Amino acid sequence: MVGGETVSRCPEELFPLIFDSVNEGVFTVDEDFRITSFNVAAERITGVPREQAVGRRCHEVFKADICQVGCALRETLDTGEPRRDVRVEVLDSKMEPVPLRVSTAVLRDRDGALVGGVEIFRDVSDLEALRTELEGRRRFRDIIGQSAVMRELFSLIPQVAAAAVPVLVLGPSGTGKELVARAVHELSPRNGREFVRVNCGALPDTLLESELFGYAAGAFTGAIRDKPGRFQQADGGTLFLDEIGDVSPTFQVKLLRALEEGEVTPLGDTRTRNVDVRLISATNRDLGAMVRDGTFREDLYYRIRVVPIELPPLEERRDDIPLLVDHFLETLATRAGRPVPKLSGETMRLLYDYDYPGNVRELRNILERAIVLSRTDTIETRCLPPEVVGIPRSKTREPDEVRELRDVLADHGWNRGKTAEALGIGRTTLWRRMKALGLA
Repeated sequence: MVGGETVSRCPEELFPLIFDSVNEGVFTVDEDFRITSFNVAAERITGVPREQAVGRRCHEVFKADICQVGCALRETLDTGEPRRDVRVEVLDSKMEPVPLRVSTAVLRDRDGALVGGVEIFRDVSDLEALRTELEGRRRFRDIIGQSAVMRELFSLIPQVAAAAVPVLVLGPSGTGKELVARAVHELSPRNGREFVRVNCGALPDTLLESELFGYAAGAFTGAIRDKPGRFQQADGGTLFLDEIGDVSPTFQVKLLRALEEGEVTPLGDTRTRNVDVRLISATNRDLGAMVRDGTFREDLYYRIRVVPIELPPLEERRDDIPLLVDHFLETLATRAGRPVPKLSGETMRLLYDYDYPGNVRELRNILERAIVLSRTDTIETRCLPPEVVGIPRSKTREPDEVRELRDVLADHGWNRGKTAEALGIGRTTLWRRMKALGLA
């Protein structure tokens, strides 16, 4: 009211008020992806003030995991098609990851000409924290599983992490040995320092020595300055030696000396460097057999194997397959900016019966391929590779009663309520039957 008269505002004058009143973050860009507007919620979620955001390219402000590959806003501007509810992760002003759900659309002027784009996003940290809490019994950090052997692993990792002793992670390729090593580091008192990974199987002795111990200027052609090795980089933190079974007997002597004395001598130098590292090693080889045949030093074996952690192949923990499938489908579909697909019952059965020589890594690759090939929101058997479809279901692997109940569970996505309804029994009866048959 001004002088007793109502003053109305035109819609254009209301736009800034509306823009800043919504709870979702909103920003707009021009055709060069420079931010042209940035609302209050966007400031709050990202921690970046409006005056610092406007005029900069959006990837400089958000630092999202899809900025360089798979940017939803770029795809919208390229195709003219909006994107809905794409899961991304950005870094806020403190360089902390923030999970978001974003939607995008194009902006056009009155004549229909493209002038830029708009992105609306919301912080889903609380939702993901709740989800993590609910899934806590089925996952530990990035390790997924609900089988007895995985639950035992989840109990063991915190105990091992608290002790400053060498750990040897054993298991076939593709079982997730590095995930276990990272979990041990992240739960240890050293988690504020670096986790340094070296693939011992990828380097010959001379390169492995310079990689681990470093080198002095002039040590070889091209060594123009001193370069610290990975032992020094991991000082105070954790050194993860992957594929340690591939280290030659000659280099094993040098490695053992460094571990026992807590010091390294860079290549071409005479001075030693004291280092304090937590060693975690991993291999898919049988080091015990290698010790017996003389290809791996017994003293080094016992030095690195104070606490062994063994990961089983995926075929020995088949009850984890449905959970892994759900996890990978969501992760891969979100990364591709697609709705999370479902699996047909037969597809799930084939995935369950397959033997997975490549273990968890192979399952992930199979599902990534299936998402690419699927034309609908349901993945059918045609999307699976021939080696999966071509292997007949085993009729002798388990008793008929177990297999039949497992098939019904697979048909209903392992949802106990729907399975019980399909069988015409109560949930409690189904649970007792699953327990009796070893399916729970």
